[in-house]
Amino acid sequence: MLRIGYLLPEGFQVMALATQAVFEFANLAARERVYSVENYSLAGGEVLTSAGTRVLSRPLSARTAVDTWLVAGTRDPVDAGAAPALVRALGRAAGRARRTAGLCTGAFLLADAGLLDQRRATTHWAWTDALQQRHPSIQVEPDRIFITDGAFWTSAGMTAELDLALGLVEKDLGSDAAASVARGLVMPQRRSGGQSQHSELLRLAPKSDRIQQALEYARAHLAAPLGVEQLAEVAHLSPRQFSRVFAAETGQSPAKAVEQLRLESARLMVERSRHPLEVVARETGFRDARHLREVFLRGFGVPPQVVRRAARGTD
Repeated sequence: MLRIGYLLPEGFQVMALATQAVFEFANLAARERVYSVENYSLAGGEVLTSAGTRVLSRPLSARTAVDTWLVAGTRDPVDAGAAPALVRALGRAAGRARRTAGLCTGAFLLADAGLLDQRRATTHWAWTDALQQRHPSIQVEPDRIFITDGAFWTSAGMTAELDLALGLVEKDLGSDAAASVARGLVMPQRRSGGQSQHSELLRLAPKSDRIQQALEYARAHLAAPLGVEQLAEVAHLSPRQFSRVFAAETGQSPAKAVEQLRLESARLMVERSRHPLEVVARETGFRDARHLREVFLRGFGVPPQVVRRAARGTD
């Protein structure tokens, strides 16, 4: 039996507990109790959730032995911080486990414990920049649903925690078992796309419907030229008005925002398709494969070939 331990900081996001259903359904699919699930906290007892309810937990000690740790996050991992004692305890506990996963902003706890140094990781899109600034040695990848790097797993926000848990089951029990769990929970076995499907427009956060409409048009027509004049026409503004309002509402120029939308779309194609880079470049609005490479290096620090190999788990 594989013991799954949930490490719950005070005020943890209650969504983390939803992932326990993945292991419940895995046991049903296997027709035996493959997984046992327990909640832990530093001191044990009741732990407050983000919803204001409380759950019972066991105390974390040097004798605690689990196969896999799932570490819940909090609403504000930067301002709230984590108790140094909890961070130290996590570092010791992870050393005794086969693998450790950070759910959503739980990645901050793993990072603070030094578990993600020199590794790839992700977290909720709203906190990726903060994670990168706080821990420069981590290769934070904002557009991933979840990432595995050695014994450490991290997920994007909220519902991506379910994807990570399902990935753990697939790793342990195989694709057929994971497919059965996915059917039982009415969720995709492998979700297409990344956080950028939702995050980039949210990150830009336009305040007016006109700018929102222009951005949605741009995302749907990335292969088109998408100059200021064209986007301004969609927004029913003059080019000068559009540029001024766009910058005021998003903090970026229209050209920079379009490039970012193109870059994230290109990354998805690179990771999830076998299209040649020339095709990827053409479909996402870059001049050619060379231009695509230049923007990847500027945006991600690596060329598209490296991103593709990493997504496939090959060297």
